Amino acid sequence: MWCLTTAATRMISGRSRWSIAGTEPLAVLQHAIRIEVRLGDPSATSLRDGAGKRRILLARRRVTCDSPWVASDSSTDPRTDTVTALRAAGCVYAEEEAALLVAADGDLDVLVARRVAGEPLEWILGWADFADETGDGVRVVVRPGVFVPRARTIELALAADEVLPEGGVVVELCCGSGAVSAFLHARTPNAVLYAVDVDPVAAACARENLPSATVLTGDLFAPLPGELRGAVDVLVANTPYVPSAVVPLLPPEARDHEPLHTLDGGPDGLRLLRRIAAEAPQWLRPGGTVLIEINESQYDAARSAFEEAGLVTSGRIDPDGTTVILGQRA
Repeated sequence: MWCLTTAATRMISGRSRWSIAGTEPLAVLQHAIRIEVRLGDPSATSLRDGAGKRRILLARRRVTCDSPWVASDSSTDPRTDTVTALRAAGCVYAEEEAALLVAADGDLDVLVARRVAGEPLEWILGWADFADETGDGVRVVVRPGVFVPRARTIELALAADEVLPEGGVVVELCCGSGAVSAFLHARTPNAVLYAVDVDPVAAACARENLPSATVLTGDLFAPLPGELRGAVDVLVANTPYVPSAVVPLLPPEARDHEPLHTLDGGPDGLRLLRRIAAEAPQWLRPGGTVLIEINESQYDAARSAFEEAGLVTSGRIDPDGTTVILGQRA
């Protein structure tokens, strides 16, 4: 396995495609690698499906491929039994997860039992790191029942950061934990933030991560104050984009635990994207930008929806297929 160390951008037919400027042997493992390998592509059903180009991020400590194995005494080190239990449950990175669980608050046996049952690790820990490959980012609270922010979504946050002016107005739809808004706030503290989610549980979680933002519960634009019409600089959304027919093929950790409405994007995965694209021009200021995460295979259909709404469209495509489509109001 390999990870990217440096990336450069180049424009291809209106899209900005990441190209590899340097590679190095896999140097960093963290609990987020499990998410990226598992769901790096929304339709991935095994470790083989496109895992070779996943970005690996730093969470708590570095482990290199040539690090020496450190044996432990099972009579004094609780990690030994934890690793054994996690391996038996099929956890790919049992050692890394065991270290996180041992360090977490709470009864270790209970925490391990939850993980063995397939519950997302981030729900058990109560947090997730949301950062770029250098580790620059934020740690966000993630409560049970809330969509777990994927590490690949940092591409969406970085793209939004590039077009966000100082003191600009940001609206995040389908905000979940509010990870994207939290990242943007860390980069641009004077931005005015609004975050919306249809799920009250997610909205409550987002309020924990966004104490200075206005967090609203409702369907897309519906709860936003009318004075925001024509005043939004950045409209960002990580909408569900897994096609309905593919949802049953997702790994159990996602399909059996995370809310279905956070995964199922309709027949072609773009149901909510089309709704957002159609209304975005009413909310964006002239020159404002809407950004949505999709899969590369969905780009042409998403572009058509954006162009039908009168948006000037472009895209950023990561080597792993993670794509951000951007639409600017003229």
